[in-house]
Amino acid sequence: VQLQASGGGLVQTGGSLRLSCVASGRFFRINVMGWYRQVPGKQRELVATITGGGSTNYADSVKGRFTISRDNAKNTVYLQMSSLKPEDAAVYYCNAMVRTDSYWGQGTQVTVSS
Repeated sequence: VQLQASGGGLVQTGGSLRLSCVASGRFFRINVMGWYRQVPGKQRELVATITGGGSTNYADSVKGRFTISRDNAKNTVYLQMSSLKPEDAAVYYCNAMVRTDSYWGQGTQVTVSS
């Protein structure tokens, strides 16, 4: 499974960005897809996940501001980020769970200027 993330960039505080991540390769079904983020010197942290049935889970820090969604037909997961804060700046990684195997994308940088 290969994951290709896109959509990162530079945005001002209060702005919005939409991240996308497309999964490709040989697999039957992706169970959970999600977004994580990491800043230098800190552990990678959960941002949001979504199951194949559409159940979502969010980190408290992004609830009400970020929305995760997925298009199962396109094997794509999205992260709509609004009301961005400087503390949201990080490298964002998409993740896909296929059975018990975990796959990671290459990361996309999100920079929020104050």
